Amino acid sequence: MTAPTRDRATASERAAQRTYTITELAAEFDITPRAIRFYEDVGLLAPQRAGRNRVYTQRDRTRLKLTLRGKRLGLSLLEVKRLVDMYESPADTVQQLTAFREVLAEHREMLERQREDIEITLAEIGQHEARCRTMLARAVPRAKRSRAAPSDP
Repeated sequence: MTAPTRDRATASERAAQRTYTITELAAEFDITPRAIRFYEDVGLLAPQRAGRNRVYTQRDRTRLKLTLRGKRLGLSLLEVKRLVDMYESPADTVQQLTAFREVLAEHREMLERQREDIEITLAEIGQHEARCRTMLARAVPRAKRSRAAPSDP
């Protein structure tokens, strides 16, 4: 093994052995330590302990990153956990990809239904706005006429 190859191997080994505090992960992912503890409670993360301190490994960091990515996609924590757990089992990536594709298809359908609902709601809002404009246009000349008319003593 040449020196550069050995250096790379040691660098990747060092990266794999790197640990993180809850504060470091919270800052890196712009979330609160409470959120990280919540992910522990639901079984997404399992940090080691050094006395009273939590010690997160590269594995925990990766699981947190995948969890946050799943949340951005609109997945439930149960779906995220199922997918993250599959991610760690390299035995069958076909199963993982198939499950992930199914979850994404379900979310696509849900988002398309929501988009239809939003478009219908926006059209209704547009109709109400047009009706308000029409009513205001009729009301303004009447208000001007009543202000212009002399008042009865």
